[in-house]
Amino acid sequence: MPALLRPLFVVCCCVLVSLARAAAPAGEPIKIGFFMSITGRDASFGEAALRGARLAIDDLNAAGGILGRPVELVVEDNRSLAGESATAAKKLIGRDKVIALVGECASSRTLEAAPVAQLAGVPLVTPASTNPRVTAVGDSIFRVCFADPFQGAVLATYAWKTLGLRRAALLIDASASYSVGLAEVFAKTFTALGGEVVASQKYAGGDKDFRAQLTAIRATRADAIFLPGYYVEAGLAAQQSRELGLHATLLGGDGFEAPQLLEIGGPALEGTVYSTHYSAESAAPASRRFVTAYTARHGSAPVGLAALTYDAVNLIADAARRAGSTERSALKQALAATRDFPGVTGRTTLDENRDALKDAAIIAVRGGRCVFVESIRP
Repeated sequence: MPALLRPLFVVCCCVLVSLARAAAPAGEPIKIGFFMSITGRDASFGEAALRGARLAIDDLNAAGGILGRPVELVVEDNRSLAGESATAAKKLIGRDKVIALVGECASSRTLEAAPVAQLAGVPLVTPASTNPRVTAVGDSIFRVCFADPFQGAVLATYAWKTLGLRRAALLIDASASYSVGLAEVFAKTFTALGGEVVASQKYAGGDKDFRAQLTAIRATRADAIFLPGYYVEAGLAAQQSRELGLHATLLGGDGFEAPQLLEIGGPALEGTVYSTHYSAESAAPASRRFVTAYTARHGSAPVGLAALTYDAVNLIADAARRAGSTERSALKQALAATRDFPGVTGRTTLDENRDALKDAAIIAVRGGRCVFVESIRP
């Protein structure tokens, strides 16, 4: 390098280093609490959500953090057990002093933690709890997903109008708020359209044998089985229904969304249709960037829960920036005022009940793959 250029080179390097240091987050970390089923029966949900949350935290810190401070994710595992989510929320709020909570995917477990967050005035943003009672707990509770009244109506309408199904049987997890609430909406909409609910059978979460319920359903000549449960039950029920010679179309909600669905159900799931919040096949630029980053890190495309949790974390960060503060009441007000937030699952606007107005993605199992069919708007 010519001697005359060396001083200029040194100055430029110093400026670039100073700018980099200025952009890097500094100071005491801002903590966001995360509680989910990382182990236990619903571990697939927790694993997907945690991956999405950690990617969001990394992206936030790479962009300068929140209000110039680094962001830290504090994780609690509720082990898929009843009662553990409330304990996790108390720890995160009291011990870790988090500014907000992200969790759960199951409505029943979110409903355990929601009163804790509401009492403390700490915002709780659920990525995927769809039961209407979740946000009804109070003004500290928010969701970035659609709620069951929309999802249930979408599924029932799609079954009637697009699939031409007329006789539906329900297979409900009586122990889960998600399952009970979604079944009620589906049944109400389906019958209003002219369909008939010919059976309503119940099971308890964790059950693995559905043959008695499926045998009763077989006698009704149902052409659809609506199972508003999770991927384990869906895969097992699909296998057992085919063993019994029952060929009704299996319908489900976002609880089906997990890679393990196909591992458990295999070919018996062919023709299954379910609704969810997001498809990795989305062509939106924000979604493509997310899918690329997620796939590079984990070796597979993200499921909807990973994308929703990524959005939940970023929604909290966006609200803090708009509020100019992480103080609880200011953060809650900013979250409630969210309009047209550009997330990877689409633009999010929160209504007066702090529920997201979002599209539903229809997925069908075809040729051993979960294939995106179409997107349905509220």
